[in-house]
This record gives sequence, C-alpha cells and structure tokens, in this order.
Amino acid sequence: MLASSGSGLSGSYEDLQGGQVSEALVDFTGGVTMTINLAEAPMNLWELLAQATYSRTLICSQTHSGEKVLENGLVDGHAYTLTGLRKVTCKYGPEYLVKLRNPWGKVEWKGDWSDSSSTWELLSPKEKILLLRKHDDGEFWMALQDFKANFVHLVICKLTPGLLSQEMGKKWTYTVLDGRWEKGRTAGGRMKAQGGTFWKNPQFLLSVWRPEEGRRSLRPCSVLVSLLQKPRHRHRTWKPHLAIGFYLFWMTKDYDDQKRLPPTFFQRSAPLSQPGVFLREKEVSRELWLQPGMYLIVPCSSEAHEESEFVIRVFSRKHVFYEIGSNSSVVISKEIEDQNEGQNEFFTKIFEKYPEINAVQLQKILNSVHWSSLGSTQPLFSLEACQGILALQDLNASGTVSIQEFRDLWKQLILYQEVFHKQDEDGSGYLNWAQLRAAMREAGIVLSNDVCQLMLIRYGGPSLRMDFVSFVLLMLRVENMEEVFENLTQDGKGIYLQKPEWLMMILYS
Repeated sequence: MLASSGSGLSGSYEDLQGGQVSEALVDFTGGVTMTINLAEAPMNLWELLAQATYSRTLICSQTHSGEKVLENGLVDGHAYTLTGLRKVTCKYGPEYLVKLRNPWGKVEWKGDWSDSSSTWELLSPKEKILLLRKHDDGEFWMALQDFKANFVHLVICKLTPGLLSQEMGKKWTYTVLDGRWEKGRTAGGRMKAQGGTFWKNPQFLLSVWRPEEGRRSLRPCSVLVSLLQKPRHRHRTWKPHLAIGFYLFWMTKDYDDQKRLPPTFFQRSAPLSQPGVFLREKEVSRELWLQPGMYLIVPCSSEAHEESEFVIRVFSRKHVFYEIGSNSSVVISKEIEDQNEGQNEFFTKIFEKYPEINAVQLQKILNSVHWSSLGSTQPLFSLEACQGILALQDLNASGTVSIQEFRDLWKQLILYQEVFHKQDEDGSGYLNWAQLRAAMREAGIVLSNDVCQLMLIRYGGPSLRMDFVSFVLLMLRVENMEEVFENLTQDGKGIYLQKPEWLMMILYS
C-alpha cells in the first residue's frame, strides 16, 4: 500500500458506505487514483487499459447518474469493475472488447457482445467458445465504443506509482505530509489576478533529482502528486467535499526555507501547472514531468476561508519534500519497490522486437528465459511444443499471438513453474504420477487417478515421467478444455456440440 488506511481517513469502516468509486479505492488500498472522463477519453485509452489490466491494477467505471435499470441492462448511477480486455478478429476487421462485472452478480448488458448477442457469430468458433459464457453472473463483454458511450468515468487505482509510466528504474521514493486550511490563517483560496490571499495557503518545497547521480539525460523526471482532503465531520457524508487543487511554481533563486514566500512572489511568478477545474473529490492527483530543480507546490481550496485538513503525497524516483516554515521534525522519505518494473521492461522489450509473436519467435523467447525456480534443469522448448502452445493461445487463428495474449500466457507459465518446482522435490526435472497429480491439484485442476495416469501416458516420456515442457502443454490443454466446458454447458452437467465446436475441441485432446 502507498498510504494510510481508509478507516484512518474516514473515521470507521462503517462510514465507508456510499460515495464515489475513486474514494473507495483510495480508502481500501492507499493507492493513487487516476480518473478519466470517457466523453473526453485520450486517443491511447486502449493502450492505457491494456497496461493497467495486466499489471494487477484495480479498474472501475461508473454509469450516468440515476437509480434505475435501463432497457440495455445497465444500471444508472452504478459502479462496475473492469475485469478483462480482448482484441478479437471479426469478419469485417478487429474489434476491441472490455469485460465488466456488475457487483450485484446479476443484471447484465443486453447490447452487442452480450451473452445472447448475435455478434458472437462474427468470430471464429475457437474465439467464441473460449470467450462467451452464457451465465447470469453479472459479468459481460461489450465493445469499447459502447463502453465509452454508456459510462461516464473510468477510475484506475495505481498501487504502484510507475504503473502507467514508461520510465524504467529500480525504486520510487514517496513522502506523505499532513496539512490544514484554517480560516484567517492558511485558508487562502485559489490564485486570483488581483492578488488576494492565495499566498497564505500552506507552501511545500519540492527538490527533484535524477534517479542516478551524474546521469546525463534530457528527459524530465516523472513526479506524481496526490492531494487528499480529510472528512470535515466525524461522518464523512454529512459535509460535502471542498473543491480542491494545487499549483506548481518554479523556484529560480535562493530562498529562506524558514519563511513562507510573500505575496510579491506570486504576483510576479506564473504557475507551471494549475487546476483546470477545482474538483469536489476526496483526491486529486497529477503526473508531472519535471526537470531536476526546485519547485513550490501550493495546495488550496477553490474559495478562501474554507477549512479542512488534508494529506499531500509525492512520488518520484528521487526527491526531497517538506513544508516551508514548518516547525515539525524532519520527514524521512521512504522507498518502495516498483513490483512490476522488471516485468514491464521485459514485455516492453519483447513488444519492440516482436509486435506479433509466431512459433519460431516464441521458441526463441522461452529458451532465452532463465527459469529461476527450475535451477540447473532448464527446460528446452522444441518448435513442435511452441506450435502446440501457440495453437492454444491464438484465438483468432492468425498464426501469431499479440503481446496481450503473450502476457496471459506468461502469467500461466510463471504459475506452472512454481508448482512444478514445488513437487519436483529431488530436482530431477521430472514429475512422477503422484507428483503430477499433486501439482495439478495445486494449480486448481482435480483429476481422478485413472485420468491422471492416462495424462501421464499421453504426455509423459517412456519412463512415465513428465518434464516441464510437457507439463506446460498438459496444463494449457486441460485449463482450456475446462474453460470450454464451462462456456458451453448450460446446467453444469453436460453439453451439446455442433460440428465446428467438436472439431475445435479435438485441438485440445
């Protein structure tokens, strides 16, 4: 987590009921939220969603205000969770789909790409079988353009500061400081052309450094600033949020860090960054790209004399951050590791080299990876094995997998590596019947003794032992078959197959 718990900011867990999606995500995770107005969505929205989805990020969205179930199946004034993405190939070209979940566990979208929609017939039988689930469980697919038209806000909660940044590094530093807008003293309100009381607001000095000493680069540094206001009443819903924001100024000369900057500084200095709109939100945040140097951050409410307490957080590769004129003790910034950094760099390099990955390229990638859990028994993936893996992942029958599909595959391979290593107690690089059954059970696949024995005969070697590559092929086939059954069955007991569906299932046998 990046900050304090939600109960600390809201008073109690009971008082967390209701409110905005962004507030809930901040309260329960301590992360930093980024809210996108879907009516003004950026051109790279799909890329942002793809990067966030495959980096263990929480993504939610809200429909238009109201309190009713619409004819299209969506609920007005309701929050949904985004649980998946998929680029599919239709007869007329590519289609971008998002997967959403209604927290009620029922009541689903009824438009294109819904469970009963005829648009599924535009896909290959393989894609249709693996993606379509006809269950009233509150989870459904819809096209990206329909998503943008029917939802108002998209909220991405960044649990790791660098999640949506392309900057590569090892660690982030963060500082958390408390502040207060107090009537008559520090509640100065927004910056106005005719002076005013803006200079009375709390003032924070930010010194931004390069991640590595002596590193020469013209690229600016990524700095994430988050401003959260605390509830103004013991029960947070009794008093509405203030409209808040913050200004950023460049510090061009020496200063006395024991004295607040006077009104004359703000009269002659234009802000580098300022609120476009003051938002009545619990948190406002912004990612800034700054050259190394000294900056001043001034958080404020939209109007003077409005009282509230706040928390201001700064994340960057390297910085010093403190309040000017504060008598508080020295604040020690903490370091947090970007858990997804190495993995993001790994995928970025692959994507730059192979935008679409065929069997030969997949073989090169998998054989160049060091499988850390497997020790000295490093696997060797044959071209035939990679063709088999590709056939199971290549939903649109293009002969390649996208970087998005490769990310899905990679998650499975990492899991298989761990369970294989755990059961291969003697480090031989092989699993016997008992070890195979235990490994599959740990991965969530429960088979009878007879079926497990048949699997070992089918996919194992002459000595009835199975190496890691064969284990991967077996697990991918079994998991795909299980998913196909779940998607085709109506009652959980049996399925009826048409000829194209039966031919597709042969692929997994």
